[in-house]
Amino acid sequence: MNTDKEKTFIRQTTLPEIGEIGQEKINNSRIAIIGCGGLGSVAAVYLAASGVGHIHLIDYDTIDLSNLHRQVFYRRDQVGKSKAKILAAYIKEISTYVEVSFTEEPITKSNIHETLNVFSLIVDCTDSLATKYLLNDYCVLQHKTLVYGSLYKHDGYVSVFNAISKGDRGAHLRDAFPSMPQKHVPNCSEIGTLNPIVGIIGLMQANEVIKIITETGKPLMNKVLIYNSMENTQFLMKLQPTFPLKEVETIFNDNEYFDARCQVQDPSLLIDADELKKSIHDKNLKIISVIENQSVSLPFPVHLRMPISSLDPSKLESFTEDKIVVICQKGISSYTATEEIKKKFPHLMVYSLKNGIDQY
Repeated sequence: MNTDKEKTFIRQTTLPEIGEIGQEKINNSRIAIIGCGGLGSVAAVYLAASGVGHIHLIDYDTIDLSNLHRQVFYRRDQVGKSKAKILAAYIKEISTYVEVSFTEEPITKSNIHETLNVFSLIVDCTDSLATKYLLNDYCVLQHKTLVYGSLYKHDGYVSVFNAISKGDRGAHLRDAFPSMPQKHVPNCSEIGTLNPIVGIIGLMQANEVIKIITETGKPLMNKVLIYNSMENTQFLMKLQPTFPLKEVETIFNDNEYFDARCQVQDPSLLIDADELKKSIHDKNLKIISVIENQSVSLPFPVHLRMPISSLDPSKLESFTEDKIVVICQKGISSYTATEEIKKKFPHLMVYSLKNGIDQY
């Protein structure tokens, strides 16, 4: 290493577990991080500062004002801009020795191999169950290690899936949760979260990546670490790698891993904010909220609150002469609900509020 590089990483190379050999492994590593939100931005910045040689960032979303309390590497003047692009620029500023690239499209079944084929270590920082199962199944079939992270209210989850130990592959997501829940599971934007746990879990993921690259410590293989921020407690859920590989292959071949947030919405099922404002006082207008968090303040009265996780279209059977507008915060859950309602009652006039109440 040259003098400047030696000084940059001296605090790591001083550790006997890392040393110059370990640092060289870090410098030569190539990883992909999917999701540049609360988990991904933290993991990416710390791994870049550690000297990871090539980091590829993947995120189709843009920065929102509501993100900033937990996605602390973004600024107010960057709202509306690409998360992946802004985070890549930030990493380039702070990390001279790191090559960073980015993709501004969602990971889907059709592009996952093309996007991730050259990376052996994948970091899952998404908040989409469909994407998590897609990443897991792809990594199992392609023999890639997956560093998993997720959040639910005050709890955080971290694991290392599909890693090799003594020639054997470790457990993966389906060994913990064999199938994806059929009902909607709300994410952070719907049920809320405190910012410290987001940073903690992102850092734990970065820590697992460093251990895997340098072959030090004990990665979270065959176990899921569950951290509760309210009690400041940790629990290790042990896993056994028993889920059949053949079944993973069958699921991967048959499943589309559909995520409504990546869906192109049908304009005929949408109503924009301006149009809704013009008809807001229409006596035949019925507004349905499918927001999971019932304490979220709404900009107008609603006729029915029905969280997306307990959506029951039959409750709208009597609204035959009404114009129904379904609302949520970002226009994603509401669109899913609108499609479900139209499937059951094709004759109903039902629309999803485009971009949700956040843009109203």
